[in-house]
Amino acid sequence: MSKRSFLASSPARFLLPALAVLALGGCQTTGLEDVTGALGGKSEPAATADGRPDMDGLRERYRARPSDPNIALDYGKALRESGQRAQAVAVMEQAVLAHPSNKALLAGYGRALADNGNFQQAFDVLSRAHTPEDPDWHILSAQGAVLDQLGRNEEAQQYYATALKIVPDEPSVLSNLGLSYMLQNNLPKAEQVLGRAYQRNQNNTRIRANLALVLGLEGRESEAEILVKADLPPDQAAAKVTALRQLLSKKQQQRAEK
Repeated sequence: MSKRSFLASSPARFLLPALAVLALGGCQTTGLEDVTGALGGKSEPAATADGRPDMDGLRERYRARPSDPNIALDYGKALRESGQRAQAVAVMEQAVLAHPSNKALLAGYGRALADNGNFQQAFDVLSRAHTPEDPDWHILSAQGAVLDQLGRNEEAQQYYATALKIVPDEPSVLSNLGLSYMLQNNLPKAEQVLGRAYQRNQNNTRIRANLALVLGLEGRESEAEILVKADLPPDQAAAKVTALRQLLSKKQQQRAEK
């Protein structure tokens, strides 16, 4: 059996959370954005001195003005970032009910649903967040990422292609596309696309993690380890290398069992 064949039957929902662990060095908040950065938010919640969202302040603001769409969007994002995914869905659902035509809220709601594992519902909501006459590449890329979670890789690649027509060579979209090819077991194409993404943004940890995994799956473990250790403190570098080795070992074990 070819070294590339053992990914063929591997579902996206297995590999994507594992990639998130690799990308984040063991962090437990492994939602869709942690893997792909698929849907960039347009506003940033207020942060504390350590860079974390000011949850107490946002909670009070939301309780005082629950109908304010911008506050709901910031609070929902902060909930997601702190791992409170079900609560984020609840907040965004209420906001969308109050403002059903608000594109930003629809996008945030779809993103929260995807983080929570409600992939088909997420895709449906994201589809309402823009129109073909006014496409949003962030949302197109997010729709592609959700389709990859559903195992519909060829459809996902069509969404990425449309997004890339709007923003040619956008690294986050290229990263998603490369991951999609990897899930299809097309490792040479995945390496090519992820290499393009990496050349355009060498500091993005998700892109580096995805490219490192492809290299590892192609049997180039030493190159993969150099990539994940780049510009990291020794303890974080060691954690990421360990995560990479564990993921590769798991895939090799699956290969041996087939």
